[in-house]
Amino acid sequence: MNSKLRKYLTIAALGLAGGTIYFLPYIKYVFYDAQIAAMDINNTQSGMLLTMYTIGNVILYIPGGLLADKIAPKKAISISLFATAVLCFTYAFTFSYGVALVIWVGLSFSTAFVFWSSLMKAVRIVGTEEEQGFMYGLYYACNGLTGALATSVALYAYGTTSDITQGFFRAVMVGGAFLIIAAILILLLLKADSGAAADEEAKFKLKDVGTLVKNPIVWIFSITIFCAYGIFACTSYFNPYLTDVVGVSAVESGVFTIIRNYVFLLLAPLGGLLADKVFKSTAKWLTCAMLILAGLFIGVLLMPSGVSPFAASVYTLIPGAVAMMMYGVVFSIVSEAGISRTMTGTAIGIASIIGYLPDSIYHTMFGNWLDKYGGQQGYTTIFGFLAASGVVGAALAFTIFKKNKAAKKAA
Repeated sequence: MNSKLRKYLTIAALGLAGGTIYFLPYIKYVFYDAQIAAMDINNTQSGMLLTMYTIGNVILYIPGGLLADKIAPKKAISISLFATAVLCFTYAFTFSYGVALVIWVGLSFSTAFVFWSSLMKAVRIVGTEEEQGFMYGLYYACNGLTGALATSVALYAYGTTSDITQGFFRAVMVGGAFLIIAAILILLLLKADSGAAADEEAKFKLKDVGTLVKNPIVWIFSITIFCAYGIFACTSYFNPYLTDVVGVSAVESGVFTIIRNYVFLLLAPLGGLLADKVFKSTAKWLTCAMLILAGLFIGVLLMPSGVSPFAASVYTLIPGAVAMMMYGVVFSIVSEAGISRTMTGTAIGIASIIGYLPDSIYHTMFGNWLDKYGGQQGYTTIFGFLAASGVVGAALAFTIFKKNKAAKKAA
């Protein structure tokens, strides 16, 4: 096979792996109502599944990253995909809440332990040092397109029967099938590079943690990511909002969710261009983006009751687009935070643990609000909270921008 063709096919396979492995842990993003009905659980229990998953992720981030330096990416990625497929099929044949809690903890091991670090390393190995930007951009494009394809097929399978539980079963089975396909393609296309023994500089150093945790800017940087990711992840609540409040069908809402969660991944490079070429500062772009998002969430609260379901659905795509352009560049703010290159990996590790905490907090909290207040009032509380998060995140990002500007003047 032509080496250039193999390179691009490998990136496509890695995109399929990254675009499908999170299908099950985040299945509520597309099949929120169906999952609750099939498992006979409430909103709080639904949120608890993701809470269990996220707690496991936080615990496994650092040891998984260390292990990823010692295992070949081909082996780590393929094993992770096969293991996730097994969990997917097990879930499909049980739909028991008790079993699901165990499965969601297991998903932490199969999707977050060594998978993410190995995946990012594999993308780098495939391309030369001169084409890293293009390779990562191509990866995210493939990730979005293949994720949209897998979810579209799952939605089609769900719609082939009027029985909610049977439809949800078929959707989960489709997700497992795509994982098997991705694993086989990785085994066929990804070269067996050892991927081990990264530069000493890139390895996690315990002493760096002590240095970084004493630096206030690291906490500002981390909480900025917390706010940004929380907003980005919780645009998923537009899916049940459209079905519960606006009156859109589950399948129609799922289509808008595919656009919001997968197709909009293609907008991530545009966010980078805005930060680099227009605002000439990631922190400045994040400040503006989060203020825009705060305004858009308030717009949802002010939406007239007589607005058409289609218009309301299209409106929810706007915060989804802005959130993707914001989140796609959020980690690049590390350079503006004044963190040295030698500590970048460790800083991002710390920020990831803090930044992804919304998954372990928000979903259970939001589920409780929905159970306690009901649909309309519940979503009003959720979107009001997200608007406030945007204001806080914008203030923190602007603080980083001002500190960076002051540091440049002092230099």
